[in-house]
Amino acid sequence: MSSMHREKGIADFLLQHREGEPVSFHMPGHKGAELYKRFGYETFLSNFMDCDITEIHGADNLFQAESIIKYTMNRYKELYEVRKSYLLVNGTSCGLIAAIMTAVKPGGRLIMARNCHKSVFNALTLGNISPVYAYPEVIKDSGISGEILPKEIERLLTENPDAEAVIIPSPNYYGICSDIKSIAELVHQKGKILIVDQAHGAHLKFFSRFTDSKDNREDGHLLPQSAEECGADIVVNSIHKTLASFTQSAVLNVNTDKIDLGELEDKLQMMESTSPSYLLMASLDINADLLGRSGKSLIQEWKYNLTEFYKAAGKIEGLKVINTGSNMDWTKINLDMSFCGLSGHELEKYLMRENIFVELVTGNIVMCMTGIGNVTKDYERLLQVLRKISETNMSGQQKEAENHARVDFAKLSKDIPRQEKLHEIPKKKKHVALEQAQGLVCALSIIPYPPGIPLICPGELISREAMEYVKALRDAGEKVMGIDENNQVLVGDQE
Repeated sequence: MSSMHREKGIADFLLQHREGEPVSFHMPGHKGAELYKRFGYETFLSNFMDCDITEIHGADNLFQAESIIKYTMNRYKELYEVRKSYLLVNGTSCGLIAAIMTAVKPGGRLIMARNCHKSVFNALTLGNISPVYAYPEVIKDSGISGEILPKEIERLLTENPDAEAVIIPSPNYYGICSDIKSIAELVHQKGKILIVDQAHGAHLKFFSRFTDSKDNREDGHLLPQSAEECGADIVVNSIHKTLASFTQSAVLNVNTDKIDLGELEDKLQMMESTSPSYLLMASLDINADLLGRSGKSLIQEWKYNLTEFYKAAGKIEGLKVINTGSNMDWTKINLDMSFCGLSGHELEKYLMRENIFVELVTGNIVMCMTGIGNVTKDYERLLQVLRKISETNMSGQQKEAENHARVDFAKLSKDIPRQEKLHEIPKKKKHVALEQAQGLVCALSIIPYPPGIPLICPGELISREAMEYVKALRDAGEKVMGIDENNQVLVGDQE
């Protein structure tokens, strides 16, 4: 950076963070430059700035792909074994919005998981679409969202025959997958479209393709099949989250002939930048090349490291690893050390002091998002610190920490009632203190971030339980979008 004095900015922070040689258990999945260097992509890295171009002659066009971009699209089509693949440079969010607006007419209805990402709620606004909520199961011990059951989708399809499509996230942020195969069959029996937000599961297809299912079953770490393999119509994958492309790059896969490609392409043009980044698209190309040439060895190495980690973690006193069984994407490591007297935020702070950075904290849970770029020493470093925490907090008088009272996020979150009725989104609005919001109609989504899933949506009543949960999150230092700096929320003004 220039020697001229200036305030610390984004570039300064990034370079300073890099100098600390941090261990990344957060997105993106490449985990830094070493993966690209290891497999021979140094030339691209060293000429990074010179590769930042626009649609010059020979560079093709994202919205009329005929040469080099089409080539990369076809590589993803072959890798995922689908009808057609589209490169996305505005993240999975733009793909989800385009998919919904393709499948549901303006003013139509959409059956959607209540724990969908905020981009899906944005699609409702843009398309004037009415939601029909499918509620996920709740993992009682931790209070986090579980799978969407097929019977829930079946019920809603029967009760709402005018709904044109269904959308669910699988895996969800914590790695819990729904039974996409059964859900796809139910949706298709009714002649509807199934969209799967597989932002957190771009790797599932390759674990299925490159690892031995018999070995997976024996070690208990068989990952669920991908939505592409299970028959979803449109699947959107955040390649950057767990694989090797740059942040904000993704791929939309069309898996069946039920989708009007012309309509979808029109909606994608509406949602994406007219100046698509060639650096992002190049990273998608490199990721496809990496999977094509070395995918098997990388996925098997990833699986081996995970298996060894879970074996060792199971021997650490006071450490609980969230396990929901066969529907779990084990690449998400969910850690709970509340038996050692540590809340999720306290555990995160301990890890950061050791230069380990995680993806998500919810209540007592810290989620470590592994990726294709994590190496053995990353897992060993995490284990080393977890053992140190256990030895410190599970010895002598501190053994009593097992019964130490913590904010019961699980109780608070599971008590939030389902909304049996949605109210009209308020046209007149006002700000009120959070403590005074009970019973009022929400006018602006209230979203804990991460994971970016709305807790309270416009048109829903703010319940006492929800209000207390938001307050607990704020008191614990968690970020909640929709709450301003004065701890106020936007509600309907009935006066």
